[in-house]
Amino acid sequence: MIESNPQPPPIVPGELPLVAPCRPLAPRAPITWVRQGWSDLRRAPLIGLAAGAVIVLLSLLIVTIGAKLGGYWMEIALLSGFVFVAPVVAVVFYAISWQLERGRAPRLQVCWLQVRASFGNLMVLALVLLVVFLLWGRSATVVHIFFPTEGKPDLATMLPFLAIGSLIGTVFALITFTFSAFSMPMLMDRRVDAITAVVTSINAVLRNKPAMILWALLIVAAVVIGFATAMIGLAVTMPIIGYATWHGYRETIDASAYPPSEFDLGD
Repeated sequence: MIESNPQPPPIVPGELPLVAPCRPLAPRAPITWVRQGWSDLRRAPLIGLAAGAVIVLLSLLIVTIGAKLGGYWMEIALLSGFVFVAPVVAVVFYAISWQLERGRAPRLQVCWLQVRASFGNLMVLALVLLVVFLLWGRSATVVHIFFPTEGKPDLATMLPFLAIGSLIGTVFALITFTFSAFSMPMLMDRRVDAITAVVTSINAVLRNKPAMILWALLIVAAVVIGFATAMIGLAVTMPIIGYATWHGYRETIDASAYPPSEFDLGD
């Protein structure tokens, strides 16, 4: 039986550092994370693929809504928002890897307890990502206003608008990536506030640029594979990336100064 621990003592502000130190990473470190993510998926395939299937269904739902509301361009816009919400959806994969790391068979009940233990700060970070997504959406709308609407513009005419839109989207995606690269798993693992987790993530990304560029490219590749397979591939690529993110956090961030999340796994 799993029971929550008694209410842990409050953390006194100023007793803990604002930023957790990060370790230097080899440029190819993310490749190792992906291999570890694949290993986690093989160790617990049912729960991982089930969570991946939920992501597939959500993605197909987004495509359907986009097609009904505004056609092709609306679908592209909504699917682009996947980059901003994926870190929030991936928390279940961090919880699964957390259990595997301790030699336990993953259980959804434990995932729920771990999410609940850090729910408040996770929602604060989710709200920040939502604001970034809304700002990106507003920027994309402004660019779309200037799209040529008369006749059927050719690719050469559309290319400048597509380039500007892609550049704006890339900037917002990089902001999201920097904020959330390590903050979500840190919130799951330790009793820290959202500001500490975000600042820690930003610091680690900026201090390990070569490795983080490769990591960002691997994430993009996983998403592209999923989209290219009519979303079905997301059932596999998203669990791998989620697990890999956990292993990346464990290798990169030294969060030992902060108390661990408080709940009892039971026997």
